[in-house]
Amino acid sequence: MHKDIRLHGQVGSHVEYFVMVVGNDAYQRYFFNIVQEEEHLRIFSPGNEFIITPQGIGYQGNGGYFCEYMFGVDQPSSDLAKPDIINRLVMYGARSDDTGSIRFSDRTQGEESFENIFFEGNAVCNYYFFVHSTQLSRKLKYQQEELVKNLGKVIKRSESVGDERDDALIANIFPLLKDDSAQLFIIKLINRHHREYRDLFKSLYYRNKKIADDDFARLVKLAATYRIDRYQQERMRIDAMYRHPSNKRIVDEYRNILLACNSKGEISHLDNARLTRLKTLSVRNKIPGALFYTLDEMLKKGRNLVHHQEQDYIAATREVLQGIFLREKEIESPINREDMLNLILAKKKAVENRDHFFDQLMLDASKECDEKIRDGADPGLMDGFSYVITYLDRFDSVSNLISQLAFMENVRVSEEMLQGLLEHKAAFDNLKVGCFEELFIRELFHNAYLGRFGRRKVTVLLAGLNAVERRTGTTEELHRQLQEIDQEERLSAVLLEHVRDRIRNFYSRFTTKADQEALRREVIEELKNKRLIKADIPDHLFHETIFTIKKEAMYLHSLLPQIIAERNVGLREDFLENSGLDRFYVEELEREYYEKNGLNLEGLYQIRKGLS
Repeated sequence: MHKDIRLHGQVGSHVEYFVMVVGNDAYQRYFFNIVQEEEHLRIFSPGNEFIITPQGIGYQGNGGYFCEYMFGVDQPSSDLAKPDIINRLVMYGARSDDTGSIRFSDRTQGEESFENIFFEGNAVCNYYFFVHSTQLSRKLKYQQEELVKNLGKVIKRSESVGDERDDALIANIFPLLKDDSAQLFIIKLINRHHREYRDLFKSLYYRNKKIADDDFARLVKLAATYRIDRYQQERMRIDAMYRHPSNKRIVDEYRNILLACNSKGEISHLDNARLTRLKTLSVRNKIPGALFYTLDEMLKKGRNLVHHQEQDYIAATREVLQGIFLREKEIESPINREDMLNLILAKKKAVENRDHFFDQLMLDASKECDEKIRDGADPGLMDGFSYVITYLDRFDSVSNLISQLAFMENVRVSEEMLQGLLEHKAAFDNLKVGCFEELFIRELFHNAYLGRFGRRKVTVLLAGLNAVERRTGTTEELHRQLQEIDQEERLSAVLLEHVRDRIRNFYSRFTTKADQEALRREVIEELKNKRLIKADIPDHLFHETIFTIKKEAMYLHSLLPQIIAERNVGLREDFLENSGLDRFYVEELEREYYEKNGLNLEGLYQIRKGLS
């Protein structure tokens, strides 16, 4: 049985290290010494050396380093195509040739600063290792190749690396050396400042999947205290958001679909429908869009998954920016309303197609604008570009708010937000009469996933905004109406859950008025005891709940088995259009039915494919 010795210490104010020496005779070997004058810690074995200094590390001999991939970092295509590879492994002296093959050399000596270690690798934790074994070849390049063959597969797939479960990591790696006399040296480096920032963000975000202003101020203060640069902050935030369990499931599925598309070389209509559905779910589940944008950049960049011909909206954007904004002789002249509306419509189309080239064009325009001013152009040129950015920011703000109101439950809209929405509406309608409704409302009402409460909220919102503009209503009245719908939506969800539970456990039959009245009394009493309601439940809401459960039972026991057996897409769509049940709700019922009965979900996707 192998044994291990561990040495723990700290370098400077923020780098913590753990040195682990593993072997059957680990206690009988002298493996480190400290150079007091230079504050160096030297870890060594015959032919290998690892030095920790106040500024960084130095190494020579065999081995390398590994760390958990952070979400969104560049990965080799071979790693990216295998979802089970979760860790990065780099061997000293290894290089990739033109064919993508790895070549090893005897030149393994090197050094790295701590800043670069946590920049190029994981922002929080990185591992280094080397091995002493008489069974390894004499030449270093052969030793490296042998270590990769023996250890590489496990290291790149081990969850113990990201979890920092060192005991499990050692137990997995050491037996692979197949040498009772071998010694395995592992050095773990931790950036304490980064870890504190990541852990604080994670604890705040995991509460309710958002960061309040006061909490964000704490993060800003902590980053300023430790001088954590913005790139590292963003890296850690995105990685923490991705690892939230409910986020990770949807994002991983999105990634897997894109990987499958890459292997086929195309995005089929079915694949596109799945991707769109996941995007819709992401809005509903408060998943940051940045996670999907990152995946799109990683998995689409450099791959011919879309038609090479430039899209019309991209061509229109390029024409406005280059022809009017940047290349006109009178470059300081403002963009007119028609130009601005064309840019907004182009952005809307780009968002619908998950095409980030529009954003790239805007970034390029911004850079060119900066360069022209630096070279002597009128600084007023930036005013025109700011006008464009302001409108595009308005678009993002309104689009996000209305999408949340339409597709998410328990969204609270304040009077201040409604006042801001009024200002945005006036700005868009200033470009063209009815522009606000055309951009944000009209198509929304044709979205198959818009539920009954979402439809009511959007309808009331639009009518209320128009009333305020006509001075026949106030934001206070609109806010109260939206609150009432929100309260009814909450009560409806609670009622559906408890009534269904009661029927399942106590009321196998609930067709008579007497049964329903008894059921109603018991549910009201239960909800009041749980302090979920204070007043009685409105009659219409209770009867709607009973009706919903009846329709649910009819669909699950009669229609869905027939739809599956006959692959009858028309019957399913007819039920969805006429039942009054929300599509999200029905799809969740279908998913539960498939999982409960052990059916292949691919069949469900095939049934749905023509409907999204």
